[in-house]
Amino acid sequence: MGYKDCSDTLDTTMATPSAPDPTSHDPRGERLRLGVAMAANVLMFLVGLVGWRLAHSTALLADALDMLADATGYAVAFWAVGGQLARQRVAAGWTSVLLMALGIGVLAEVVHRWFVPERPEGWWIAGFACLSLLVNGAVLMTLNRYRHSKQHHLRAAWVDTRADVLVNAGVLLSGVLVALLGTRLVDLAVGALVALFVIHEGWELWESCHEERDFAHSQHP
Repeated sequence: MGYKDCSDTLDTTMATPSAPDPTSHDPRGERLRLGVAMAANVLMFLVGLVGWRLAHSTALLADALDMLADATGYAVAFWAVGGQLARQRVAAGWTSVLLMALGIGVLAEVVHRWFVPERPEGWWIAGFACLSLLVNGAVLMTLNRYRHSKQHHLRAAWVDTRADVLVNAGVLLSGVLVALLGTRLVDLAVGALVALFVIHEGWELWESCHEERDFAHSQHP
């Protein structure tokens, strides 16, 4: 599950270039939905930073930075609405690069916390993760119409949000385990796993965009 699904969808699209897009072209509606998603993620990024400081949690930091990546991705997708195919590819490509960069940043924080330990607060982690899960669940429902969209930036926004819901659920579980077991290793492990997951998602999106670009060039040399 992840951006590989995006690649699969693009493969199907390339095989049947005349297939109609399952989503109607509605620039105004697209901008509205992406704007709501962007605002929600900016807010939750700020909330996540507060949670990170209160709970001393690398998992919450990873979650907060993922929210920032999403907000940026939604902003770039907003810019791509109604634009040419090349602009949409740039939007999806930017999202992929940002995801990989933030994932690397979180891994660096995990290493730092390993050598400079602080005890994470499990129930704080669970509480903030639960709030993030509710917000991302609502955003996912808002963007669900783009699940099978042939517009790359809209499809990428939906896949990215779906990944966030999984990340939020993982962080929530880690918070409960930290609270019950009283060990910081769970938080460090989940932080590292979230970071690797985000890097993986970014790489798959990057590959899917470039595979389709290469196909388009082969069709129009």
